[in-house]
Amino acid sequence: MLLDELLELDLGCVPHVLARLAAELDADSPTIREVAERLSADQRHGRLPLPSPLPLVPSIVRRFDATQFDDRDRELLTALSVCLDGGLDALLEFDGRSAAAIAAAPVGEHIRVHAGHSRFADPRLSIWIRATTGTAAIAGVHERLSAIFRRRGDRVSEGWHRARASLEAAPETAVELTVIARQLSEAGHPERALLLAREAAEHAVGGAREEAHLVAGASAVGAGFAAEAVAWFGGLYPHGAERRRLQALGGLFVAQAFEQGSVPEVDPRVLRPCTDDSDDWCHWTRAAALAAVLCAERGDRRGMRVWLDAVREGATRIGAEHELRDPVVALSWLIAGERDIGATVGSGPVTGGMLRALQAAMGGDVDLGLRVLASGGSGMPADADPFVPGFEHSPVVQAYRAVVEVLLLVWRGDIGLARDRLIQAALVLPVSLPLAGLGVVLARRLDLAVLGELGPYARSLTEGLPAGARIDRLVDRGIQSFLAGSFDDAAATIRLWADLGSARTTMTVPALDELALDPDGRSTPAPSIEPPEIALAQSLRVRLATAGDGRWRSECVEVREEARTLRSPFARARVETMLGTQYAIRDDHPSARIHLEHAERLFELCGATAWARTIRGRLDRLDAKEGSIVPTVDPLAACRAAWSLQLTARELEVAMYAVGGAANRDIAEMLNFSVRTVEVHLGRVFAKLDVRSRVELTVLAHRTDHHL
Repeated sequence: MLLDELLELDLGCVPHVLARLAAELDADSPTIREVAERLSADQRHGRLPLPSPLPLVPSIVRRFDATQFDDRDRELLTALSVCLDGGLDALLEFDGRSAAAIAAAPVGEHIRVHAGHSRFADPRLSIWIRATTGTAAIAGVHERLSAIFRRRGDRVSEGWHRARASLEAAPETAVELTVIARQLSEAGHPERALLLAREAAEHAVGGAREEAHLVAGASAVGAGFAAEAVAWFGGLYPHGAERRRLQALGGLFVAQAFEQGSVPEVDPRVLRPCTDDSDDWCHWTRAAALAAVLCAERGDRRGMRVWLDAVREGATRIGAEHELRDPVVALSWLIAGERDIGATVGSGPVTGGMLRALQAAMGGDVDLGLRVLASGGSGMPADADPFVPGFEHSPVVQAYRAVVEVLLLVWRGDIGLARDRLIQAALVLPVSLPLAGLGVVLARRLDLAVLGELGPYARSLTEGLPAGARIDRLVDRGIQSFLAGSFDDAAATIRLWADLGSARTTMTVPALDELALDPDGRSTPAPSIEPPEIALAQSLRVRLATAGDGRWRSECVEVREEARTLRSPFARARVETMLGTQYAIRDDHPSARIHLEHAERLFELCGATAWARTIRGRLDRLDAKEGSIVPTVDPLAACRAAWSLQLTARELEVAMYAVGGAANRDIAEMLNFSVRTVEVHLGRVFAKLDVRSRVELTVLAHRTDHHL
């Protein structure tokens, strides 16, 4: 796969950028590699737009070097290459021939005409034509096209070509181009809007130039071009007009958070409007709302509270308590991990659809949440969202909706479908941006669940994360080790993750929290957003992990009954896996086989093929006389790792020496303890593991190691 090849060459591209390169380079792998070498890391990772046209590389030169065109055909191809769209009528008027005549001419083999539209048969020819045609000739083509579109009443194309035809500054074109760019951006076409706004900025002067910078920055944010947006908005600070600086403020916060991984630390009071103008206060309040949500995404509760105070102040001044303040406060606290936020929802795709979907899922109705998201992505006109006005149709907002949909599918237990949907979204949207990189975390966990390792999509998305973004790689490594059969490495890795603070997303994703228990059987508490049954499944796994022999039977019956209420096949399979393993440790092989077979079927049902493969391996080894999942120098390594979740370090040392047959006096000498201290430690070990003697302890150790 080309994603893999580019990663190996240290030229990793996020999937939607690579998809764009493939479309513009006829999916030719050598050409894509050569172009990728000419791109900056920010361009390959989607933080800057691709250059237009793409660079002329040797493979394109070789492809068309022997191609000859007469002047008329070259002008036709040049016109096609510089048009904003491939409308056929204007192109025919430009050339003077009919569509049939063009198709019959030598140039016809290079153009595809269908249903009133035209395009290059090989899109690489567009790059070659523009690179090998002189500036004056291209300007002449633009001038002729401008006249044609003016007669046809196409303001967008007429203004674009008129500006491109001007070899000198043409300020009169800037204002209309900027207006058109804003309309395109708000209609969900930010890349074309950025193209027009960038051209407008080159021709504009004074206030018109600031307006062009503002629209270019907003278009870049909507497309996900964070570094590009920062550059455009930066041109308004510190000397731009206050109103435009306030208009740009929210977009600048978003762009900087996307680019740097964190929200700028600034006192909202310093940025307050100097006037009483309600529009200025509206822009300031909306910027504060964006900053609050961005802080919540990144786990910065202190920053979130500061910005929410600003939202409350601003909303009171402009009378937007219901439509802006309340849903933003609710969304911020929900993302931060609070469950008791009330039923407040706003309108539009974010404070309406996304908030409502998450609330439905947290209430236990994941299907309702998915229906809410589906209605927002149906193509019907979206309600205006006071939180993100003008961005309701943007790729960034669509990416938020896509990531939340994948999250809900994971919660529902549709692992295979969730991975497919995420890959589809990653090919067209900047899915690494929403919710502080949650899409990347999901891509990694889903790859592990399905493949057992990180695939090219997950690794490419990871490479595109900003330097300040945090993802819990230790958990990923622990899961990979667990699925590969190395329980001891998995337990040690997850324990290390817990020791380092248990960094995690507030939106619950598949993990191995039951391996991160302290010696008293407690897991590390953290605010989390999840449906009730995901929390239930996790608690059931913890109960099984910490149940000693004395209460195992009663716990087993209760857990088994409660597990039957789980509707998520993945969550149920995880509990069945734990049940089967614990039965196997206690030498109840028939019961172990029943639960492990249930787990295997459920994992297959939900598409978690790597998990199913792991369970099949356990079933195949269930009746083996000896062996563990992975050969190891320490014959009881898996047992040691499992017991480390229940015993202190000293208790574990004493227990392992006892299992090895060492007498209390020998253990005391080896550990420099008193014999009495060894006896106390052994007593605690017996109590925690529910055994009564060294013999029972040794039997339990070998059973545990055998089945883990």
